[in-house]
This record gives sequence, C-alpha cells and structure tokens, in this order.
Amino acid sequence: MKAWIIDGKFGFDALKIVERETPKPRRGEVLVRVRAASLNYRDLTFVEGNANPDHPLPLIPVADGAGEVAAVGEGVTRAKVGDRVTWTFASWLGGRPTTTNMFDATPGGLYVLGLGRPPTQGALAEYAVFDQERIVHIPEHLSFEEASTLPIAGVTAWHALFGEHPVRSGDTVLVQGTGGVATFAIQLARAAGARVIVTSSSDEKLARAREIGAHEGINYKKTPAWDQRALELTDGRGVDVVVDVSGAELGRSVNALRVDGQVSVIGFLSGFAAQVDILPLLMKNARIQGIFVGPRDWFEDLNSALVRHRIHPIIDRTYPFEKAAEAIAQLRSGNYVGKLVIKGV
Repeated sequence: MKAWIIDGKFGFDALKIVERETPKPRRGEVLVRVRAASLNYRDLTFVEGNANPDHPLPLIPVADGAGEVAAVGEGVTRAKVGDRVTWTFASWLGGRPTTTNMFDATPGGLYVLGLGRPPTQGALAEYAVFDQERIVHIPEHLSFEEASTLPIAGVTAWHALFGEHPVRSGDTVLVQGTGGVATFAIQLARAAGARVIVTSSSDEKLARAREIGAHEGINYKKTPAWDQRALELTDGRGVDVVVDVSGAELGRSVNALRVDGQVSVIGFLSGFAAQVDILPLLMKNARIQGIFVGPRDWFEDLNSALVRHRIHPIIDRTYPFEKAAEAIAQLRSGNYVGKLVIKGV
C-alpha cells in the first residue's frame, strides 16, 4: 500500500510517500480502506516535531479519516466488509475519562508517551487497522470526505457544547474563529436553538460564519476588547458558553461569560500559557473546562444530531493524496474556513 511517513527526523523534508505492506487485521480488528483523511492542527505539530520531538519514527501521520471496511479479523461483530466507517480518536467508549482510555492507541501520534497503549499508525495511507470497538458507522447523508472530519473536530465541538453541561435553546454561545471545531460549534449550537456569536480577525471569515449559522460577528483586530463587545451584545448578561480555541486570552473568555457560565478550552493556537484574574472567576461562579475530544457514545450522539438536522461539515479545500504535504503546510497559514481534507489514493 501507499503511505505518507515521517522518517528519520521531523520536518517537511522528512515527509515522503513510500510503499508498505498492507496490514492484516488480527482478532477483534477491522481493516479500513481509507477514502479520505481530514487535518487537525495537531497533525502539523507532529510533522514539524513540535508535538513530541521524542516520538518514535517512522510514523504515518494524521489522526482522522473515513473509509470502507476491507477485511475483519476473527470475532468482529461491530462491522462487516463494505461498511462505511470512521473511528474514534482513542479507546474512550463512554463514562468518565481515564488516563488510559483518553490516550490509548491514538492514531497518528501521541503527545505524551507512556500513557495507555502505544499510538497506532495514522490515516495518511491506503489502509489502516483499528480495534472494532473504535469503529463508528457513517451517517448515510455524508460523503467519505465529510465523515473524515468527525473524529476529532466534530466530537470535540460536541463535547464543548453538549458534554457535562449541555447548551439549551435560548442560550448564547461565543465561538472563537472559523476552523474545524469552530465551524462545527457554529452549526451544532445554531441547530440546538442557541444564539451564536463568532470572533475572527477577518471580515470575510465572519461573513462566511454568518452563512454557516452565526448571528453576530466580532472582528477582534478592529475590536481588541471583544469580551466587552460580547457583553454589549448580550445587554451586559454575558454568554453561556465560550468555545475557546486560543488559550492565551482565557481572561477575556471568562469576562465574556454570564454568571455560572462555562469556557470550553479546546485549543492552544495562541500558546500554552494564559493568565486569569481569580476575582472574576469567583464572582461569576465560572467553569473552565478542558476539552479532550470525547467518547464513542458522544460520537454516536453527534451523528444522530447530524442526521436529525441534515448537517454537512464545512470543508474549505480537498487535496489529492499526492499533495498531502501541501495540505498539512496550509494549516500553518490559517487561511481556510472549516476543514482541509485529503482524498484517499
């Protein structure tokens, strides 16, 4: 089979297409013919070596994808040959997360080695093998390209909005940016009957966000105090949930909240450090929730919502398999709305 690998060292000059033996599913495993893979910011950090410079190589990168079942191992009951499927990011199937199930055998690399089983090879190949318990069937109305965006971005957005403290009709949700998780959050919050406010540095992207379902937009380049603007838009009450992809401006996210609101922290695009004043946190009885994807049962809940509301994921661009390196490099620019997808071989 053809596969992209990072070999010998990290960096784009070490990313190349090679021929590898097609894996065979063992007992309880499913072999998937990968028809599409979608990109997350984590994939760029792994290629560049910023995620974990000590990660063992060679590595087939990219965590997310979708395809059809090509073969099954002995004892498999969750899927059959020909099924259209995707997979969970980790082996967290339901219930409370643990160190093991959150970090167990994650495809395309692992940030912290030694937690759970070793990572599996990623989706940037013709075939990939997964434990049958990780398999999730694709809604009929979605293409392989659309379904490939679900495992991380879709489930993360679902967790941020409907996890421990679900958004309800009439709530106000502030979403930072227009990337993969953000566009899912806009669509899902709007479908739930929430009012959606989006922040971006681009008026063009804000216009696109309104097309997707946002009610209002704030250009944070023109309005650096976007938290104050969010308070104005809610008549001083504040928003119920902030989907925070930045990380560094956590203080503003807290300030934009209503009393007893939640900041769902899902990213670190502006860095790993943030400073938060304790008094507003206390006075607002605010929750800061770190979001790490989600379990299989929430993935299935997400799929049910996509079917019920006929939601299609937002794909900015689709690249051929041979241009996967170009697609991954595009993540660095931020010049896209929604997801970047790579077609299978």
